[in-house]
Amino acid sequence: MKPVAGTRGALIGPAGQENGYVMKDKTITIYDIAQEAGVSPSTVSRVLTGNAHVRREKRERVQNLIDKYNFVPNALAKGLSDTMTRSLGVVAADIRNPFYAAVFMACEQAAERLGYTIGLFNSLNRVENEEEQIEKFRQQKTDAIILLGGRVDDLVTNTQFAEHVRDVCRTTPVVVTGKLDRTPCYSVRIDASAAMRQLMDHLFSFGHERIAMIGGRLDVTSTYEKYQTYSAMLHERGIRENGEYVVSGGYDYQSGYDGMNRIFALRERPTAVVAINDFAATGILRSIIEHGLSVPDDISVVSFDNTYLSELTIPKLTTTDYDYDHFGRLIAETAIAAAEHREPDPEVRVGTTLVVRESSGPASV
Repeated sequence: MKPVAGTRGALIGPAGQENGYVMKDKTITIYDIAQEAGVSPSTVSRVLTGNAHVRREKRERVQNLIDKYNFVPNALAKGLSDTMTRSLGVVAADIRNPFYAAVFMACEQAAERLGYTIGLFNSLNRVENEEEQIEKFRQQKTDAIILLGGRVDDLVTNTQFAEHVRDVCRTTPVVVTGKLDRTPCYSVRIDASAAMRQLMDHLFSFGHERIAMIGGRLDVTSTYEKYQTYSAMLHERGIRENGEYVVSGGYDYQSGYDGMNRIFALRERPTAVVAINDFAATGILRSIIEHGLSVPDDISVVSFDNTYLSELTIPKLTTTDYDYDHFGRLIAETAIAAAEHREPDPEVRVGTTLVVRESSGPASV
């Protein structure tokens, strides 16, 4: 009698005698091997197929467990390709934000080209919604889950949320557009620091030194990275940072509008403003107009994201672009590669391009 692969426990033969190889306690899956070895399921799959692209230390850990449990995947035990739904699930922080809408559309188009369908939940930035929606996708046997914003943007990872996602990763790969410490998630994220450097260099080239930064929260990783770069570049130029020029808030129109109104209450206004995104920039532009000033003649305004809003404002916005088709394709391809037990890069940084339009110009005297 040959062993039934992927099981463990007492050896039970015919009539229950312990002289055969059918195990009784628990079916061992590739995910159990991965968890115990401290590697991803795709790494276990690579060891099983003899793939050379596995480090020796990992290979030995996995192989020792394969030998220990007499694990050999078969149609009954492996539960891999035969059970794939060819579907991806996306949990977006707020699809009303043009940035998330653009990223989701690009992911959807890329997934469809690769033969996958894609579903969407909108968490509205509520943690309880996010956790419930992730669980729903897991229950639906979605092949991979993509988290666009939300808790994965936290500068300090929430321990409880990380524990939940770690548990999900045992059976379903998760791709995030931020970071989630202490989890085996894959990350595809924008290089926020490089984007800020492009905007600051652009403003410096026009002679700006009094530069404000409006919007966003410093407990969000991308915003914190942008602020750190903003502060460092002022220091590199020997420009004293004015703390009153950094106005935190949210990521919407109202945050930009309220933040710019606070700037106008200061004794000396800046000659340029960096908006946290295009959405906030629309509020900043309105505030400037209401104060009887002109962009860019009196104040330059630059932004991040290059969403459709940047072409609709008057004047059109100078902003940073992420090539959404490329960004979305990277996210979808990473999720699909993980779902198919290929080994995608664990962390990918997406570059940015400066798009110069009408909202930036020489510093006013």
